[in-house]
Amino acid sequence: MTATGDPTAATNFDPWSGTRGVGARSAFAVPLVVAVTGHRDLLPAELPAIRRGVRALILELRDAYPDRAITLMSALAEGADRLVAEEALDIGIPLVAVLPMPREHYVQDFAAPGSPEEFDRLCDAAADVFGLPLVVAVGGTPAAGAGVDREAQYAQCGVFLCAHCHILLALWDGKPSAQVGGTGQVVHFHHHDVMLGYGAPAPASRLALTDDESDLVYHLVCSRDRPDGAPAEGFEPLSVSWFTTDELNPRTGAMPARHRRVFERSSEFGRDAALHAEEIGQGGYPLLTDAQAVRLPAGLTDINRVFCAADWLAVHFQKRFMLTLRVSHACVFLTGLAYISYTDFYSTRLFLFMVLGLMLAATGINRMAGRGAWHRKYLDYRTLAEGLRVQFYWAAAGVTSGNLTKFAHDNFLQMQDPELGWIRNVMRVAGTEYDARRGSDPAGLRFAVDEWIGDVRSGQLGYFLRRTADRIRRRETTTGIGRAGIWASTATLAVLMFVGAGLPDAVRTPLVYGMGCVLLAVGVRQSYAKSTAESELIKQYEFMARIFHNARRRLDEAADDAARRGILKALGDASLEEHAQWILMHRERSVGQEDIVRLS
Repeated sequence: MTATGDPTAATNFDPWSGTRGVGARSAFAVPLVVAVTGHRDLLPAELPAIRRGVRALILELRDAYPDRAITLMSALAEGADRLVAEEALDIGIPLVAVLPMPREHYVQDFAAPGSPEEFDRLCDAAADVFGLPLVVAVGGTPAAGAGVDREAQYAQCGVFLCAHCHILLALWDGKPSAQVGGTGQVVHFHHHDVMLGYGAPAPASRLALTDDESDLVYHLVCSRDRPDGAPAEGFEPLSVSWFTTDELNPRTGAMPARHRRVFERSSEFGRDAALHAEEIGQGGYPLLTDAQAVRLPAGLTDINRVFCAADWLAVHFQKRFMLTLRVSHACVFLTGLAYISYTDFYSTRLFLFMVLGLMLAATGINRMAGRGAWHRKYLDYRTLAEGLRVQFYWAAAGVTSGNLTKFAHDNFLQMQDPELGWIRNVMRVAGTEYDARRGSDPAGLRFAVDEWIGDVRSGQLGYFLRRTADRIRRRETTTGIGRAGIWASTATLAVLMFVGAGLPDAVRTPLVYGMGCVLLAVGVRQSYAKSTAESELIKQYEFMARIFHNARRRLDEAADDAARRGILKALGDASLEEHAQWILMHRERSVGQEDIVRLS
């Protein structure tokens, strides 16, 4: 991210790590972003207590999540926005200023003596300053000058803050508001994704029925300096509560458990990335080079940075999980072999000790994998990386959702486990700079087509073709082992049925023993194939290969860039849906301790 204020801050300050200095970029901790919305006309008598309440919240979050940088987002309007910004800066919390409109237009809203100077001072102290673009008028061109629709601009800012924060801090009297972009409407949007009077209402969908981890509001009740300025009925001035859409307990004194779990998972990702920061820097596979970053839209570097961490960690934990899976199945095979040897070949206690030892070894490695959450981390980090991949190429190509109130991270995985909301929590921060400075550079579009889709040897098209061929080879190996086992067992049974009575024990026993070993090998191989979703993934990879092939063909035939962006939007939606199906499939494929006992 690059600030437009103090150049020193822009060079040395890193909002991701909350640190200054040359090495700041080495940290990967995802910041916990608090956005503020509130009234401009706060009651002067309440200001000291409001400041204490704001400071208490920030310090509480900093203590609860020491691995993450707490970052404040503020529009720097008079009143609540500036009060919270001042408290955050005083504590040492980085400030990101999100202005409802370009700075030269926004400053015209501050007519009080000293207000423009205070605004400039806070902008200069901010780590980043983003001036949101002018809302496009009905005729298709941005409004300008005195014609700026300020209500629409403030509504745009409220939507942006809600979409890119983890906690909305509301200094609010609790009264609903009909003012477009007002505090009451911002809180309402944070809960229900509806900003009345701004943008087309989103059509009803099944997503409206899901739990949403992005609905967290910290409500500090305040009065307003006006005749009817008392808080809404039922609210005490300066009281605080966590406010969500929970039907049974919408207001609680402590942060709801489901939101704490999401924040803990985000912190866990940051800790893992920081632990392996050097390896990620050396062995990561970036989506763009430094030279490409200079000529492509701003904000791609942030998404790429998080992608590199998520992708490397996914591979790291995948290797650990696959090692667990292979060792577990090897132990199962050797356990069965030792037991068959004891019962059918040579009854020595050594085989019983081998059975016990191998079962304990398999159980031990699975316990170690469970404590380290290797399987879950592999799946979660891979899903995050693939979500970031789509977000990155959409940003490069200038693809938008088509809805003023929606961004790339919205709705991803909402129909899956609510705990996966931490992935959206990461994506909403990674895409902040691009979403504030969206562009539609033709060079970015060409880059996305060539690098994302590619051809039969490169890009995601080449990847899915290779993965399909690899899975087919594995399935053929499993099928071949199964057929060999059937033929070997059939032949052995035929021998035993027709001439077994006349065979000496020295011949009959090895035949029975050999048949048991073959059947054991077949069973273990089939169990391994099931654990890795060997056959099921072939259809999924074939489907995605066709999707990318068709997208490439249609892109080559498209008449203009608008049509190409529409195709990339559909492709990204299909990819995100595939990732959601992938994680659900693999979550059911882990081998637990009870499976080890059953297989043994």
